[in-house]
Amino acid sequence: MRISNAASAGIASDAPPTPALPHEGGGGGERRAFPGLLRGFLLLLCVVLPLTGCGVNNIPSYSEAAKAAWAQVLNQYQRRADLVPNLVATVKGAANFESKTLEAVVEARAKVGQMQLPPDILTNQQAFQTFQQNQGALTSALSRLMVVVEQYPELKANANFQTLQAQLEGTENRIAVARRDYIQAVQKYNTELVTFPGRIWAMLLYSSYNEMAQFTADEKALTAPTVNFN
Repeated sequence: MRISNAASAGIASDAPPTPALPHEGGGGGERRAFPGLLRGFLLLLCVVLPLTGCGVNNIPSYSEAAKAAWAQVLNQYQRRADLVPNLVATVKGAANFESKTLEAVVEARAKVGQMQLPPDILTNQQAFQTFQQNQGALTSALSRLMVVVEQYPELKANANFQTLQAQLEGTENRIAVARRDYIQAVQKYNTELVTFPGRIWAMLLYSSYNEMAQFTADEKALTAPTVNFN
Protein backbone atom coordinates (compact mmCIF):
# COMPACT_ATOMS: atom_id res chain seq x y z
CA MET A 1 0.00 0.00 0.00
CA ARG A 2 1.28 3.42 -0.89
CA ILE A 3 1.15 6.26 1.60
CA SER A 4 0.46 9.60 0.07
CA ASN A 5 2.79 12.50 0.41
CA ALA A 6 0.17 14.37 2.40
CA ALA A 7 -0.13 11.53 4.88
CA SER A 8 3.59 11.32 5.15
CA ALA A 9 3.71 15.01 5.82
CA GLY A 10 0.97 14.60 8.43
CA ILE A 11 2.80 11.85 10.21
CA ALA A 12 6.00 13.82 10.12
CA SER A 13 4.26 16.89 11.53
CA ASP A 14 2.79 14.86 14.40
CA ALA A 15 6.24 13.59 15.52
CA PRO A 16 7.68 15.33 18.63
CA PRO A 17 10.45 17.85 17.95
CA THR A 18 13.98 16.62 18.32
CA PRO A 19 15.60 18.24 21.37
CA ALA A 20 18.52 20.52 20.60
CA LEU A 21 21.86 19.09 21.61
CA PRO A 22 24.08 21.31 23.71
CA HIS A 23 26.92 22.90 21.82
CA GLU A 24 30.29 21.52 22.69
CA GLY A 25 32.62 24.01 24.30
CA GLY A 26 30.03 25.82 26.38
CA GLY A 27 33.01 27.64 28.09
CA GLY A 28 33.90 29.44 24.91
CA GLY A 29 33.65 32.76 26.72
CA GLU A 30 36.25 31.67 29.25
CA ARG A 31 38.51 30.45 26.48
CA ARG A 32 38.14 33.77 24.73
CA ALA A 33 38.99 35.62 27.97
CA PHE A 34 42.15 33.62 28.60
CA PRO A 35 43.99 34.81 25.47
CA GLY A 36 43.08 38.35 26.46
CA LEU A 37 44.64 37.94 29.89
CA LEU A 38 47.69 36.35 28.36
CA ARG A 39 48.09 39.24 25.95
CA GLY A 40 47.77 41.70 28.82
CA PHE A 41 50.41 39.88 30.83
CA LEU A 42 52.79 39.81 27.88
CA LEU A 43 52.18 43.51 27.30
CA LEU A 44 53.00 44.21 30.93
CA LEU A 45 56.24 42.29 30.60
CA CYS A 46 57.10 44.27 27.47
CA VAL A 47 56.69 47.46 29.49
CA VAL A 48 58.36 46.37 32.74
CA LEU A 49 61.43 44.61 31.37
CA PRO A 50 62.74 47.61 29.42
CA LEU A 51 62.19 49.77 32.51
CA THR A 52 64.38 47.54 34.65
CA GLY A 53 67.09 47.95 32.07
CA CYS A 54 66.70 51.73 32.26
CA GLY A 55 67.69 51.87 35.93
CA VAL A 56 64.28 52.22 37.53
CA ASN A 57 65.55 50.30 40.58
CA ASN A 58 68.95 51.99 40.82
CA ILE A 59 68.01 54.66 43.35
CA PRO A 60 66.65 52.34 46.06
CA SER A 61 69.40 49.81 45.37
CA TYR A 62 72.16 52.40 45.70
CA SER A 63 70.48 53.82 48.80
CA GLU A 64 70.52 50.44 50.52
CA ALA A 65 74.17 49.93 49.56
CA ALA A 66 75.08 53.31 51.08
CA LYS A 67 73.20 52.50 54.29
CA ALA A 68 75.03 49.18 54.56
CA ALA A 69 78.36 50.97 54.13
CA TRP A 70 77.34 53.47 56.82
CA ALA A 71 76.58 50.62 59.21
CA GLN A 72 80.16 49.43 58.78
CA VAL A 73 81.45 52.93 59.53
CA LEU A 74 79.49 52.99 62.79
CA ASN A 75 80.67 49.49 63.65
CA GLN A 76 84.34 50.39 63.30
CA TYR A 77 83.99 53.67 65.20
CA GLN A 78 82.29 51.80 68.03
CA ARG A 79 85.09 49.26 68.03
CA ARG A 80 87.59 52.09 68.52
CA ALA A 81 85.53 53.69 71.27
CA ASP A 82 85.46 50.38 73.13
CA LEU A 83 89.26 50.19 73.08
CA VAL A 84 89.82 53.64 74.59
CA PRO A 85 88.99 52.90 78.26
CA ASN A 86 91.48 50.01 78.45
CA LEU A 87 94.08 52.09 76.64
CA VAL A 88 93.68 54.99 79.06
CA ALA A 89 93.82 52.68 82.07
CA THR A 90 97.08 51.16 80.82
CA VAL A 91 98.69 54.52 80.09
CA LYS A 92 97.73 55.86 83.52
CA GLY A 93 100.05 53.31 85.05
CA ALA A 94 103.07 55.04 83.54
CA ALA A 95 104.88 57.34 85.93
CA ASN A 96 104.53 61.09 85.30
CA PHE A 97 102.51 60.63 82.13
CA GLU A 98 101.04 63.88 80.78
CA SER A 99 97.65 64.34 82.38
CA LYS A 100 96.43 66.82 79.75
CA THR A 101 96.94 64.30 76.98
CA LEU A 102 94.94 61.66 78.82
CA GLU A 103 92.21 64.15 79.73
CA ALA A 104 91.83 65.11 76.09
CA VAL A 105 91.34 61.46 75.13
CA VAL A 106 88.84 60.87 77.91
CA GLU A 107 86.83 63.99 77.03
CA ALA A 108 86.78 63.17 73.33
CA ARG A 109 85.68 59.61 74.11
CA ALA A 110 82.90 60.94 76.35
CA LYS A 111 81.54 63.20 73.59
CA VAL A 112 81.47 60.28 71.18
CA GLY A 113 79.63 58.14 73.70
CA GLN A 114 77.05 60.82 74.43
CA MET A 115 76.08 61.39 70.82
CA GLN A 116 72.47 60.64 69.92
CA LEU A 117 72.31 59.89 66.21
CA PRO A 118 68.98 60.86 64.61
CA PRO A 119 67.36 58.38 62.19
CA ASP A 120 67.89 60.81 59.31
CA ILE A 121 71.57 61.43 59.99
CA LEU A 122 72.58 60.47 56.45
CA THR A 123 70.44 63.28 55.02
CA ASN A 124 70.82 65.64 57.98
CA GLN A 125 73.91 67.67 57.16
CA GLN A 126 74.16 69.32 60.57
CA ALA A 127 73.88 66.06 62.53
CA PHE A 128 76.36 64.36 60.20
CA GLN A 129 78.84 67.22 60.61
CA THR A 130 78.56 67.01 64.41
CA PHE A 131 79.22 63.27 64.23
CA GLN A 132 82.29 63.82 62.09
CA GLN A 133 83.64 66.56 64.35
CA ASN A 134 83.32 64.43 67.48
CA GLN A 135 84.98 61.45 65.83
CA GLY A 136 87.69 63.70 64.44
CA ALA A 137 88.38 65.09 67.91
CA LEU A 138 88.89 61.56 69.25
CA THR A 139 91.17 60.74 66.32
CA SER A 140 93.32 63.79 67.06
CA ALA A 141 93.45 63.06 70.79
CA LEU A 142 94.55 59.47 70.18
CA SER A 143 97.19 60.62 67.71
CA ARG A 144 98.67 63.00 70.29
CA LEU A 145 98.60 60.22 72.85
CA MET A 146 100.63 57.93 70.61
CA VAL A 147 103.17 60.68 69.99
CA VAL A 148 103.62 61.26 73.72
CA VAL A 149 103.96 57.53 74.39
CA GLU A 150 107.17 57.55 72.35
CA GLN A 151 108.82 59.34 75.25
CA TYR A 152 108.03 56.51 77.68
CA PRO A 153 110.12 53.42 76.85
CA GLU A 154 108.75 51.43 79.77
CA LEU A 155 105.19 52.02 78.60
CA LYS A 156 106.08 51.08 75.04
CA ALA A 157 107.55 47.82 76.35
CA ASN A 158 104.38 47.00 78.28
CA ALA A 159 102.80 43.91 76.72
CA ASN A 160 99.26 45.04 77.45
CA PHE A 161 99.91 48.42 75.85
CA GLN A 162 101.47 46.81 72.80
CA THR A 163 98.35 44.66 72.33
CA LEU A 164 96.04 47.64 72.68
CA GLN A 165 98.18 49.71 70.33
CA ALA A 166 98.07 46.99 67.68
CA GLN A 167 94.28 46.70 68.06
CA LEU A 168 93.89 50.47 67.79
CA GLU A 169 96.04 50.65 64.67
CA GLY A 170 94.06 47.84 63.09
CA THR A 171 90.79 49.58 63.96
CA GLU A 172 91.98 52.87 62.47
CA ASN A 173 92.75 51.01 59.26
CA ARG A 174 89.28 49.47 59.27
CA ILE A 175 87.75 52.88 59.83
CA ALA A 176 89.62 54.25 56.83
CA VAL A 177 88.40 51.38 54.65
CA ALA A 178 84.81 51.71 55.89
CA ARG A 179 84.81 55.45 55.25
CA ARG A 180 86.20 54.92 51.76
CA ASP A 181 83.49 52.37 50.95
CA TYR A 182 80.83 54.71 52.31
CA ILE A 183 82.15 57.65 50.30
CA GLN A 184 82.08 55.59 47.10
CA ALA A 185 78.58 54.24 47.79
CA VAL A 186 77.16 57.69 48.54
CA GLN A 187 78.86 59.22 45.53
CA LYS A 188 77.21 56.61 43.33
CA TYR A 189 73.81 57.19 44.95
CA ASN A 190 73.98 60.99 44.86
CA THR A 191 75.13 60.96 41.25
CA GLU A 192 72.17 58.78 40.29
CA LEU A 193 69.76 61.33 41.80
CA VAL A 194 70.99 64.21 39.64
CA THR A 195 71.84 62.52 36.34
CA PHE A 196 69.71 61.01 33.58
CA PRO A 197 67.75 58.75 33.75
CA GLY A 198 67.95 58.62 37.56
CA ARG A 199 66.74 62.21 37.83
CA ILE A 200 63.55 61.23 35.95
CA TRP A 201 62.90 58.22 38.19
CA ALA A 202 63.52 60.37 41.26
CA MET A 203 60.82 62.81 40.18
CA LEU A 204 58.34 60.12 39.16
CA LEU A 205 58.84 57.39 41.77
CA TYR A 206 61.35 58.37 44.44
CA SER A 207 60.57 61.92 45.47
CA SER A 208 61.25 61.05 49.13
CA TYR A 209 64.88 60.10 48.43
CA ASN A 210 67.37 62.89 49.23
CA GLU A 211 71.08 63.28 48.74
CA MET A 212 73.22 61.79 51.50
CA ALA A 213 75.91 63.57 53.48
CA GLN A 214 79.57 62.96 52.77
CA PHE A 215 82.68 62.97 54.90
CA THR A 216 84.85 66.03 54.40
CA ALA A 217 88.57 66.37 54.93
CA ASP A 218 89.38 67.42 58.47
CA GLU A 219 92.14 70.01 58.41
CA LYS A 220 93.15 69.18 61.98
CA ALA A 221 93.38 65.49 61.14
CA LEU A 222 95.57 66.28 58.14
CA THR A 223 97.99 68.28 60.31
CA ALA A 224 100.53 66.31 62.31
CA PRO A 225 100.11 66.92 66.05
CA THR A 226 102.79 69.01 67.75
CA VAL A 227 103.87 68.10 71.26
CA ASN A 228 106.01 70.22 73.54
CA PHE A 229 108.12 68.15 75.93
CA ASN A 230 109.69 71.16 77.63
